[in-house]
Order: sequence, then structure tokens, then C-alpha cells
Amino acid sequence: MGDIEAPNSSQPGQSVLRSVLPSKEFATSRKGMLLIAEVALSFISFVCFAASAAAAFVTVPLLAFLATVFFLFAYSTKFNERFKGFCFPLMDFVRCVTASIIFFIISIMAVSKYPDGSSKAAGIFGFIATVVFALDFYLIFNELAAFLKQGGESNEEPSAQRDDFSDSDSD
Repeated sequence: MGDIEAPNSSQPGQSVLRSVLPSKEFATSRKGMLLIAEVALSFISFVCFAASAAAAFVTVPLLAFLATVFFLFAYSTKFNERFKGFCFPLMDFVRCVTASIIFFIISIMAVSKYPDGSSKAAGIFGFIATVVFALDFYLIFNELAAFLKQGGESNEEPSAQRDDFSDSDSD
């Protein structure tokens, strides 16, 4: 009976938690902060819609939350780099565009049509989520446009290539 040791209960739990949570480098990056904000706002909007008279709109924040959690996991674990057949930035762009448009529409309807406080709160958080999703798709669009202007051939940063070309033109 004395040969069985008590396992260290804090160590396995911490390693599982660290494998699920995004790394500190990714969480402090611009994309990481946007995705974390999108997850938080989608979840808060989901809870507010679930508690309101506008419960018919609960599907939109739930789907946006689940899709954003998937992209947060994919980008933080570099899962997107393993699949070259999928264009993750384009899929992320489509996710952000549709989420921002639909969040805007349901937020207007929740604020104007339903008088209860939780519908108003869901609408306000929906408007904030609209802005965050719109900012994300604007930044993704700029990155995709710069990538397509280069011809999609290199992995270098667009600003570094533009500097190289401007230096050679001035000679």
C-alpha cells in the first residue's frame, strides 16, 4: 500500500490548460487580441439574447462564438499551417464579414423592436461586436490585398518587398 505515490494534482491540470489556451505571444498579438475580443463579445451577446425576449436571435451569436473559438484555436496552435489546401485568411475574412453584417442587423432589431433591458444589452454588445468583427475583416482584407498584389508567391512581408523595389528604382 505504501508503494503508490500520490500524483501531483496541480501539474497535469496546468499542462492540459496550457495546451488549450493560446500562447502569450499569440494572445498579445493584434490578431490574438481581436479573436479574444470576438469570442468574449459573441459569448456575452449570446447570454444576453438567451435571457431576453429576443431569444429568436440567439443562434447568430452562438454560431459566431463557435466559429471564432475554432479560428482562435487554429491560429494559436498553428493548425492552419498544416492544411495548405484551405485558405484560412479567406475563410476568416468570410467569417468576419458575415458576422459583422448579421450582428449589425440583429442588433438594430433587438434595440428597436424589443423593450426589455436584456434585449437592449444584447443589441449594444452586438453593435460592439459588429465594430470588432468589421475591424478584423478590414485588417484581413488589407493583408489579402497586399498578398495578391505580390502575386502570392513569397512569404515575406509586403512592406519589406516594397522597400526593396523602391531602393532599386532610385538607383
